[in-house]
Amino acid sequence: MWRRLVRGQHSSARHTYLVHDDEIPIDSKLVRRLLQDQFPQWATLHLERVFSNGTDNELFRLGSEMVVRLPRIHWAANDAEKEQKWLPILAPYLPVRIPTLLASGEPAVDYPWRWSVYRWLEGEHPQINRVANANQLAQEIGAFIAALHRIKVPSDGPSAGRGIALADCDGFTRAAIAALDGIFDVEALTRTWERVLDVAPWSRGPVWVHGDLSPGNLLLLHGHLDAVIDFGTLTTGDPASDFIVAWNLLPSRARLTLREAAHADDETWSRGRGWALSIALIQLPYYATRNPPLAANARHVISEVLADVSAQNK
Repeated sequence: MWRRLVRGQHSSARHTYLVHDDEIPIDSKLVRRLLQDQFPQWATLHLERVFSNGTDNELFRLGSEMVVRLPRIHWAANDAEKEQKWLPILAPYLPVRIPTLLASGEPAVDYPWRWSVYRWLEGEHPQINRVANANQLAQEIGAFIAALHRIKVPSDGPSAGRGIALADCDGFTRAAIAALDGIFDVEALTRTWERVLDVAPWSRGPVWVHGDLSPGNLLLLHGHLDAVIDFGTLTTGDPASDFIVAWNLLPSRARLTLREAAHADDETWSRGRGWALSIALIQLPYYATRNPPLAANARHVISEVLADVSAQNK
């Protein structure tokens, strides 16, 4: 379960190494064979890997208008079907674009899971400490979160992952804190984590949750939020994990703008900080050598959360 809590985020960084010991190697030859067998009308189009820091899926740009998205690890195997089912339902209610499904790929002899072809979305990922208008971006992200959380949840909506109670992550988080002894002040981390656990849990009905609002899953055009991608963590439940973006991207001065735009109450905001901390703590030791850019973001989040809590205590 803990690996499901530490999903990566996309960026423009280039890597070709395997992130997980037991992932399936995916290259352009495999993708080309899948296209030839299932979508021959696209099989001769230009195909190019999209390099990223994503840890659960591989992306290949297909022609100029499409992208092929394939799970690379077993715990992401069901994400394609989930996204294929729910994204068309959510899209009309959201203020920005999300991936548009063009085709659903089936498992094959040399690839065991469902995969997808989406419309390509142009845009740039925001960069930490380089957001031109942080309050504007915070307002736009908050509007997306508020709209997502307002969408009615059907009885068969997905549940698990980052919609669960934060207390269910306690064991994984404490183990990660112990693994960081000598890198961070583990006593301060433990106090901060235990303070979060004292916050009242979500007691209202489940809401839709993206679960991975991080820099690499946001696309900007002309400085404005234009699209949100990677709904592999899509779930329903406690909305708190959608506020991780306050610490993994936004500067402290813009966090109140995000909170107000998304209508987060005190308890949900505090649990959001807890989710940001927990995810980063678990990511850091696992991805320290497997995915250094993602580990660097985790260090940033941990430092931001500790600074945030320290400022509140003054």
